[in-house]
Amino acid sequence: MVFWVFGYGSLVWNPGFEYDDKVIGFIKDYKRVFDLACIDHRGTPEHPARTCTLESSEGAICWGAAYCVKGGPEREKAAMEYLERRECEYDLKTLVDFYKEADTVEPFLTGVIVFTSTPDKISNKYYLGPAPLDEMARQIATAVGPCGNNKDYLFLLEKALFDIGHEDDMVIELAIEVRKVLEIVGVKVPKEKKLAGPLHISLKSNIPALQHRPLVEAIAMDS
Repeated sequence: MVFWVFGYGSLVWNPGFEYDDKVIGFIKDYKRVFDLACIDHRGTPEHPARTCTLESSEGAICWGAAYCVKGGPEREKAAMEYLERRECEYDLKTLVDFYKEADTVEPFLTGVIVFTSTPDKISNKYYLGPAPLDEMARQIATAVGPCGNNKDYLFLLEKALFDIGHEDDMVIELAIEVRKVLEIVGVKVPKEKKLAGPLHISLKSNIPALQHRPLVEAIAMDS
């Protein structure tokens, strides 16, 4: 048995598990959105982080990395158990076709696993839904959890997509807004990233605290 998993968030730069092959490519009809709460990695129940999930969008493509795990049931089981603990905020596993840049018509792989989330606040306690760009930026600029702060998650994703040669306009736009917030509150931003922000901005988040229910065997990992 062999399985492939597609990473579109922190898995792009930090898979965290043993794999046998990594392929850069994309999936179709999905786009990356920052609509999912993270309360145990980059945020807390009182101040959840925003991490990315996928949203169905006809005609869209989402670039990332596909990882292959093989070598027997035990090795594959260990990798999947790690991923399920790490991706605990994602309540769905979806099977998708995966494409490489060289052939955008015929999939390079079929049946690739991708962790996604139900876009419904009632059935999925981690789903935050969309918000205005400035509100998301304030939340990301200030959220911190056991694995680090939310802004680094965003900036590392921005860099990882740049490194594979396929930047995401949404990620870039959100990163620019977060840097504006950081400059206003006096957080040091690298010179090449500095941008002029508005003069007045409220840092009070309107995001309500999420109820935290203990996760079985949950451990602190990046999301």
